[in-house]
Amino acid sequence: MNAKTPKESLTILTDLVLPGETNPLENLFGGELLARMDRASSIAARRHCKRIVVTATVNHVAFTKAVPVGSVLTIEAKVSRAFRSSMEIFVDVWIEDRESGERSKVNEGIYTFVAVNEMGTLVKVPELIPETDLEKERFEGALRRKQMSLVLSKKMKPADATELRSLFIED
Repeated sequence: MNAKTPKESLTILTDLVLPGETNPLENLFGGELLARMDRASSIAARRHCKRIVVTATVNHVAFTKAVPVGSVLTIEAKVSRAFRSSMEIFVDVWIEDRESGERSKVNEGIYTFVAVNEMGTLVKVPELIPETDLEKERFEGALRRKQMSLVLSKKMKPADATELRSLFIED
């Protein structure tokens, strides 16, 4: 199984925010945005491993700006790290200014997908080799995020979370 780069999984979805997708303040429903982010993440994960993928967790979502009706919304997702059968997908969400066309980041999220076969059994995924500085930063942080999730769900003992310990304990 050949290693892949994050750019091989890059998925870009661009769409218009319509009135039926908004709340009484005429901003995009958070759940609608999460669904779009999940779809983009799913495509990125599938591009990476060429297998059936399912959402395992939504690890982080930050709603930093409202997305008004009529906005052109662009969602960019790509694999930030691959583990044995799971993949962390980092998602960036942008809107375009109606007049200048300049993009501003309004949201980001981190999803985890697992690859499965037709019977639903976990399968191995290709290794990921980050290339850019941002990809390397996200790659390095992914192991800390995974260990934090495992500790919080009591699937890992805090003492075994080596990446987290290195943040708090000096050698």
